[in-house]
Amino acid sequence: MDAKITVTELTLDLLPAVVRLCERALDLPEDATEAGPVVDALWPRAAANRPVVGLGAYRGAELVGVLLCSVSSSDPGLGHVDLVAVLPEQRRQGVGRTLLARAERVLAEQGAAEVLLAGNPPYYAWPGIDVRYTPAVCAALALGYQQDRTAWNMTADLSYDGSPALRSTEAAEQRLADQGVTVRRAEPVDLPALEAFARSTFSGTWDGELAESVGRSPEAGCHLAERDGELLGFAAYGSSRPSWFGPMGTAPAAEGSGIGGVLLRRCLRDQRATGLDRAQIGWVGPVPFYSGSAGARIERVFFLYRRTLPA
Repeated sequence: MDAKITVTELTLDLLPAVVRLCERALDLPEDATEAGPVVDALWPRAAANRPVVGLGAYRGAELVGVLLCSVSSSDPGLGHVDLVAVLPEQRRQGVGRTLLARAERVLAEQGAAEVLLAGNPPYYAWPGIDVRYTPAVCAALALGYQQDRTAWNMTADLSYDGSPALRSTEAAEQRLADQGVTVRRAEPVDLPALEAFARSTFSGTWDGELAESVGRSPEAGCHLAERDGELLGFAAYGSSRPSWFGPMGTAPAAEGSGIGGVLLRRCLRDQRATGLDRAQIGWVGPVPFYSGSAGARIERVFFLYRRTLPA
């Protein structure tokens, strides 16, 4: 490869070209299949929430690599690299390193003192670098990034009628109804109350993820539990990509009531109805809950990296 790598800032008219490159560059089938929704979430949709920059690496006129980066919506001193994709035949030739180095400069110019190779909720594709993307791990280490956390996703099998993930919730819903608890699908009119509940009860950016799940598309949705107009819990899916479940939360006073398992499986049945044979439960905390309630298993493991930028 004799042509020099040049990096330029991408404009939204190049969105289709970025998606096509990601479809070729993302090695895992589940990532390549959903390249369109992933790029859409990380770029045009995320730009309404935080500063986002797309970078393209070219050899001559050919786009050979892309990077999407953003500033944290909660901490302007943190920059995030949200996606890096390099064509297979162009790997180990400096493309990824060149893109990462340029992204660091861009993020520093926007006020970031530290850069994370980690998801930037509420719009994120992965918690970090999947351990199976070896070239990306090598590039991060070569540029001085330090691993500081590990995260994982769990998979719920939706491919057959007897799957634990699709187990009936009818009896549990009747038991909850006897206690005055109503479980139903959330509608757009419920969104302000859901967002307020998420902000007041849980930390993080779940309110933003809920806004992307309720009423946005047929492949996204949310279910809630309430008693006398008081929210007790919610579960959502499809905020960043159709196959992902989450976020989900239950009020502390309602923990152990069975609400969580009901909401989870209602969402998973919805996802199966869209044609999915598996759902990814992203950035999982309570592994035993998802294993017991839906037979989910840990399948994807991610390394999260960070690097302090030179002053």
